[in-house]
Amino acid sequence: MMKVAEIKELSIGEIVERIDAERAQLQQLELNHTTSPLENPLKIRHARRNIARLMTILSQKQQTEK
Repeated sequence: MMKVAEIKELSIGEIVERIDAERAQLQQLELNHTTSPLENPLKIRHARRNIARLMTILSQKQQTEK
């Protein structure tokens, strides 16, 4: 899990790449959880929140660039 300060240091391109990677990981976690329950199902919640955190900072950066 990345902290907000770490995310703010990334460029817009890096944040977009990170969002894509996190979404792929979330999709894999959900698929694995569907077939057999995960040991720690909270990983799905953490992944969703991490994506939301990345997207929030991305939109903030895009607003400041305009």
